[in-house]
Amino acid sequence: MAEPNQAPTEKKPLNVKLILGIAFAVVNLGILSGGTLLVYKATLGHEAPSIRESELVKAKKAREEALDAELAKLGPLIYTMDKFTVNLNGEPKRTVRLEVNLEMLGKDGFEELISTENRAKARDRIVRILNEKSFAEVESIQGKLFLKDRISGEINALLKDGVVKDVYFSEFVVQ
Repeated sequence: MAEPNQAPTEKKPLNVKLILGIAFAVVNLGILSGGTLLVYKATLGHEAPSIRESELVKAKKAREEALDAELAKLGPLIYTMDKFTVNLNGEPKRTVRLEVNLEMLGKDGFEELISTENRAKARDRIVRILNEKSFAEVESIQGKLFLKDRISGEINALLKDGVVKDVYFSEFVVQ
């Protein structure tokens, strides 16, 4: 039985707030340490990028060479000129409306042709050629073929480096 001198032992309640506070502190300290470790590993040995002009020039040349290779795979380039409406020579007075496409052999010739000065000269030469022609000369297929040859010859004479391979009419209407 119970001894008379001993008082009944009371259990002390656990201080829950203190235990939860310690647990949260330990978890927060662990998360903070883990984040610090990740940042340290990510920046360890990091060097600021440096770009040299010579590297940029090499990269630019490589891109240009790749573009030239792609254009070479495509083959000839076609330049579509704006539509022309031109008076033909002879009686009765007739007009021709046409759209001319010039097939160039290379990129250099294409770039030479589309320069502002050469583009205007090419249009002028084509207008002059058409002003000299009569309806009888351009109505037949043979006449159109001769016209194509004449246009390509005149444009080739105008260009220094470029070569017109062929001329196409995407629209050819005589009124």
